[in-house]
Amino acid sequence: MSEDDEASWAVDPDDEWGMAVIATVGRQLKLRREAAGMRACDFAVAMGYGEDLVYKVEGGKRIPRPGYLKQAEQILDAGGLVAAMQEDVAKVRYPKNVRDLAKREEKAVELQLYDPLHVHGLLQTPEYARALFRMRRPAYTAEEMEQGVAARMARKSVFEREPAPDLSFVQDEWALRRPLGGKSVLRGQLEHLLKVGQLSSVEIQVMPMDREEHAGVDGGIEVMKFGDGAAVGRSPALSHGRPVCDPKLLRILELRYGIIRGQALTPRESAAFIEDLLGET
Repeated sequence: MSEDDEASWAVDPDDEWGMAVIATVGRQLKLRREAAGMRACDFAVAMGYGEDLVYKVEGGKRIPRPGYLKQAEQILDAGGLVAAMQEDVAKVRYPKNVRDLAKREEKAVELQLYDPLHVHGLLQTPEYARALFRMRRPAYTAEEMEQGVAARMARKSVFEREPAPDLSFVQDEWALRRPLGGKSVLRGQLEHLLKVGQLSSVEIQVMPMDREEHAGVDGGIEVMKFGDGAAVGRSPALSHGRPVCDPKLLRILELRYGIIRGQALTPRESAAFIEDLLGET
């Protein structure tokens, strides 16, 4: 890993808000450094990084990692001003589409989620998620994989909300059998499913491979409902996968999801099924 990757992340040129945030953070770091009477080269030595990286961060070309900001706060004796930037910087490190999805998940009071290809992102362990990113083609860089895994794990805060939203997941059996990343990764993933499935707000169901009827043949389904009665849904089979709010389209998604749940094992049966899979793995 290069020094740039170790202390910072690349800025997405298509993320206007993100670029504006990082440009502001960079300017503030430069102002604090100059106010402390430190040259860029001296600051770089104190930080333990190269002068080039300092200029990149101050110029809004790189997103500083939390460790970089924490160290800068101490060296510049910034009185909490640098530390206060960490929340916005933490958001910028994730791609815009992931931030938008996370915002919707944070506001939802009910989520209905069916993923036919692999374990749903909200249920993935870091190891399983990393294995998936490693298999993407064209291949991701190490930095892109790390950002992707971190963003996916950050979305798990939805499980910690109070009050907790109602979360319903349906997973196809084959996705729980395929040892993506290796058997040890799969074991960890199955153990995690059993643990999450014990939460009172979560129901996980398995769609067995021997079912002769399956309402999910057209692809995954996501439906999010909000406290004000609004809802948004998405499926590859509707509107080319774009999010939809039209009640008629949402009714189709909910109808399909309801049938899928009826065809799948019950949550209790699914937990026993996953335990059996774990014993086989």
